[in-house]
Amino acid sequence: MMVETVLARSVRLVCAGGLMALGMQAAVAQTEAAPDTMTRVEITGSSIKRIAKEGSLPVQTLTRADIDQSGVNNVADLVAQLPSMQGFITSSASVNGGGAGVQTASVHALGTQYTLVLLNGRRMAPYGTGSAVNLASIPLAAVERVEILTDGASTLYGSDAIAGVINFILKKNQRDLIIDGTLTAPEKSGGHTTTFSISKGFGDFDTDGYNVQLSYSHDEQKALNASQRSFANSGVHRFSQNGKQYATWQTSINSTPANVEVVTPNDDVVLNTDLLNKGGCTQANTFSRSGACRYDYAATVQLLPQLKRDSVFANGTLRLGKDTTLFSEVVLSKFTNTARYAAAAQPLTVFSTDPVTGVKTVNNNYLGAYNSSVVPLLAGQGVNPADVTDALLYYRGADAGGRTDEYRTDAAHIVVGVDSSLGGWDVGAAFTHSQNKQIDTAVAGYMSGNKFEELVRTGAYNPFVSNPGAAATLAPAVLQQELDVIKSKIDVVSAHASREVFTLPGGSAALGMGADFTRQSYKDNPSRIAMGPGPGNPGWTDVEIGGGTGSQALDASRNNWGGFAELLMPVMKDLEVTTAVRYDSYDAVDKKNVSYDSSGNPSPSGKVGEDVAKATYKLAARYTPTQSLLLRGSYGTGFKAPTMNNVADPLKNAGSSNAFACPVKAPDPRAVYCRPGSSEYGLLDRGNPATGAGSLQAETSKQATLGFRLEPTTAISFGLDMWDVKLKNQIRTFSQDQLFTNPVLANQWIAVYADPIQKSNVLVAVRSPLNLASSHFRGLDWDTTLRGNTPIGRASVNWTGTYMLKAEQDVPGVGLEKSIGRFNSYDDVVFRVVSKLVFSLKTSNKLSNSLTLNYRSGYHDKPITEDDAAVRSVNADGSIGGVVAMDRDVSSYTTADYQLKLDYVKNLTITAGIRNLLDKDPPFSVRNSGGGNQVGYDGRYTDPLGRTFYLTGTYKF
Repeated sequence: MMVETVLARSVRLVCAGGLMALGMQAAVAQTEAAPDTMTRVEITGSSIKRIAKEGSLPVQTLTRADIDQSGVNNVADLVAQLPSMQGFITSSASVNGGGAGVQTASVHALGTQYTLVLLNGRRMAPYGTGSAVNLASIPLAAVERVEILTDGASTLYGSDAIAGVINFILKKNQRDLIIDGTLTAPEKSGGHTTTFSISKGFGDFDTDGYNVQLSYSHDEQKALNASQRSFANSGVHRFSQNGKQYATWQTSINSTPANVEVVTPNDDVVLNTDLLNKGGCTQANTFSRSGACRYDYAATVQLLPQLKRDSVFANGTLRLGKDTTLFSEVVLSKFTNTARYAAAAQPLTVFSTDPVTGVKTVNNNYLGAYNSSVVPLLAGQGVNPADVTDALLYYRGADAGGRTDEYRTDAAHIVVGVDSSLGGWDVGAAFTHSQNKQIDTAVAGYMSGNKFEELVRTGAYNPFVSNPGAAATLAPAVLQQELDVIKSKIDVVSAHASREVFTLPGGSAALGMGADFTRQSYKDNPSRIAMGPGPGNPGWTDVEIGGGTGSQALDASRNNWGGFAELLMPVMKDLEVTTAVRYDSYDAVDKKNVSYDSSGNPSPSGKVGEDVAKATYKLAARYTPTQSLLLRGSYGTGFKAPTMNNVADPLKNAGSSNAFACPVKAPDPRAVYCRPGSSEYGLLDRGNPATGAGSLQAETSKQATLGFRLEPTTAISFGLDMWDVKLKNQIRTFSQDQLFTNPVLANQWIAVYADPIQKSNVLVAVRSPLNLASSHFRGLDWDTTLRGNTPIGRASVNWTGTYMLKAEQDVPGVGLEKSIGRFNSYDDVVFRVVSKLVFSLKTSNKLSNSLTLNYRSGYHDKPITEDDAAVRSVNADGSIGGVVAMDRDVSSYTTADYQLKLDYVKNLTITAGIRNLLDKDPPFSVRNSGGGNQVGYDGRYTDPLGRTFYLTGTYKF
């Protein structure tokens, strides 16, 4: 592109010692030097203290007033409102969508793994082994402001911040006692929220030489169930398209009582004892279809899980001398996300004949129930029991209750440091210890396979029939234990220094330098109900019905260090150029435990993967030809090392795929394990510990920005920034769509696996990370503000937004995939336009109003094929017909929020508001393709609460 050509040319000229004025595209959020009498501050994205004003990179700032105006209750919802954010993980994804209690940020749709989240400019412990942070661990009540650097690869924080940086700045130097509380209530049932916080400061740093601040906050959101919203309360949702009637078909063959598939050499029959003995499906959320009782799982899930958070925040500053300050901060938080979804869906096997070896494997624990309940019905289906080679049951553990996980995260973030001046240098050093412990506890619905089979073997429970009092019968088998415990920790030692070094025509040049050392450790200890040790034997101690049997432990650590230098040069009075370089080095992963492959073969401990090191650079410039016009730009490089999970993860059960036709065809010997029609297949994940050829290499990136800021008067401000990011050697696994629909990939990655739950061989996709793809993202960010007096008060209009120009990924052998306004093969959507328009009116010092319009453009729904069986026609008599293929569009989504703020009582502020003022339902989507078990809409991109009222009171003592 033209911009990149100009930027690259500028880089060459600068590096060759040519005219500095040509380096107009460079890096970091800085502003020009200023007289010593003015206060200097640290700006996100730079190591040099300077006067805070518009810099050479776009830094979006949310003040505390902006946070209060948003009306949200937590950090994750605040970030989700920003137009520059796309592709993050929401709380709804924890409802069987892989969220696992995590909520994240993602700048410009590049992905959570490329967005660096900081707390007071310092890294926090990630929830995995990369740099992605669980936003749920950050208390919103303690946040003073948020700075979002929407250009990446910061030389200050680390080159892996490819998409950008989000820096949460916590409150400091507070002295008042402040009590704050909020009540939030949707107009319809479900999803109520309460928040409470109290904070107190002691001492004024400027006059007393010290300040200590303490705060506590608690917030809690009740669950929202699918049954409480008509647009998502069933997997069979009728809708019209081009004048014809259709219905979604998000139902499951796994039902209660179990549907039974009996296979003979010449036939394959599915039957259900309720249908044959009682003439209909008798259990809740089941209905008859094609000889089976289908289960409406979507009717049983949550749209939003229950959330609860307790946080303690303390910080202190102490002046030790004229230029020396000692500081510390502590953040402790406990966050729980309790997610409930459909009862366990579990294919099981009575007996199975391997089509390759002819060996018949029998589960004698199920045989008695099968003989007494199913065999007597076979003759009526034209099946000779003696001819049956396979008997499979598609079981739904509704009698044990819906599966419920409590995802709990206990986080601690501790910093101690010192800032001082020494020999004309501003110097500082800090030690950061940050850790979190994530615990997944089975609260309900999961069962021990051993105990379940014992109940079936003894006749206490029969999965083939309706069981009176079944909940009490199954209670001994229901798991109420920790399923997984993950501990993630980082320890960081950092030091930095900056000073003015020489004089240029525009003023004094400033140099900033620094270094940091990080030790990261990660321990994943799944329940022993999964896989235990044993060379030559996977060591199964039990199986988990409804869960992920097959997880193995991982104990790993890694050291990395980095150093940077940044030079800010006021080349002329109206031109400032910054150059910066950084070097990062990551050790190979130290894996401390033995793991096993699917056959029980051991993978030893020790160093795995490769050392990774690379230098990156950044150039930036800001030019102010007039007082009202700012031109700015940047060009830089970045890289991201493979995470410890990428390298060292042992083989893990990753659940089930979406529904696909069989990925292999005869005469391939694997084809004998195909399931009929469109079916779900197993997924297994593993790391890539290779060294030498085939080892994971670092991802690399090139970033550029070019923009301007125009303020002809104090009443008008307009800013526009174009950004461009290119990624190479991107570490990914192949998507499900790619693995199950591309014959070449299926030949390589589809395997036969001895499933420990089904106790038979099945087809699975085995996924492993590779340097797989190249990606290219480009877009425009804008920010416009109009201010002025009106006959009724001071008014302002602020319009911010992002317009995506490019979002594409190229996978060799698969092709170029574009995702703006459409699903990609990973089931993600990039919105063309996301914008936010805020009208504010302050009629007096005691009364203010605001109206906010939030907009997301529409997109193409994921195409539906007949093989997907996700949509059916509706017959003239209203009955459900056959499966159909379909292409359709999801409409745009616009919501309006209103807020009224009152300050009529001294020290008391009352804020009342309505979110989703017009009660707009989320736009209908044929199926949710990646956010969780919800259907009818996509919970990743929309809010299911509807019109919601909130009331906040803040009192200062």
